[in-house]
Amino acid sequence: MNLLNKLILETLTPLGVPVGFQKYSGQALTYITFHEYLQTGEEFEDDGEAFTGHYIQVDVWSKSDYSTLVAGIKQALKNAGFNRLDEADLYEPDTALYHKGIKFYYLEPKEV
Repeated sequence: MNLLNKLILETLTPLGVPVGFQKYSGQALTYITFHEYLQTGEEFEDDGEAFTGHYIQVDVWSKSDYSTLVAGIKQALKNAGFNRLDEADLYEPDTALYHKGIKFYYLEPKEV
């Protein structure tokens, strides 16, 4: 497991709902998944990448109100160095789950 995924898991697990990288296959009615949808060089120095930008989407899936959980996710990831970019409320009719997609940005310094 890469260090960024480990950081996200360690940050979100204390919120008390299952957290999975890309998918969740358990029985909980409320859970979190996440994935990196873009990784890109952000700054370059001395012919090398000085910073890597990680664009992460965190998805909350639930049969009930998830607003308290979403607030906890945003605060926890902010405290861990992530910046929120945007979010959207969705509904998945095939599973009858409410779905909140929240996009975050994390800047990782690299050794040049």
